[in-house]
Amino acid sequence: MTDEEHDPLIDRVRRHDAVALASFLERRKPALFAFVTNRLGSTLRGKLEPADVLQELAVKAIRELPQTDLTGRDPFGWLCHLAEQCIVDDHRHFAAGKRAAEREVPGNVPVGEGSQDLVALLAASMTTPTQAVVRNERQQRLLDVLATFPAEHREALRLRYVDGLPTKDVAARLKKSDVATRVLLTRLVQKLQELLGPGEES
Repeated sequence: MTDEEHDPLIDRVRRHDAVALASFLERRKPALFAFVTNRLGSTLRGKLEPADVLQELAVKAIRELPQTDLTGRDPFGWLCHLAEQCIVDDHRHFAAGKRAAEREVPGNVPVGEGSQDLVALLAASMTTPTQAVVRNERQQRLLDVLATFPAEHREALRLRYVDGLPTKDVAARLKKSDVATRVLLTRLVQKLQELLGPGEES
């Protein structure tokens, strides 16, 4: 058996531990970034950043983890499969002449480095009931920071990253414009990233 097969983090991912998945995403981020960049192709390259796909992948993986049997499977291979699904969906949006607003990030508000891990951790933290899981230190810090945010900001994060609503629908719920909502979400993720610091390596 390989060392990876004995990796405690991978064992936790296979047991449907969403926090472990967030850490695994961060660990394999360079390889996933390279995979997505290679798969984007000329049609999407220049229109969609690999970091945007990785954020979408993180949320998709967290949502599908509870229903996915990873016994005997390589979690990285599963993530690559999900990434390809995300890219196919993006191709369909652009082929139909539609730019998916929820995947656009305003040029003057760039996505912070490491935000893929944070988005996954955010989805895991806001999805799993607090009393039902023993959380790691970083996840608890995330919950503590979220508790200091205004209710509207927490609701925006929940609607986008837990419920998976497009930003235009989040905007409608918050009674804001789509552009203002995208800027708000990007800044909230950046702020969380700054307050929490880098993700775990194990």
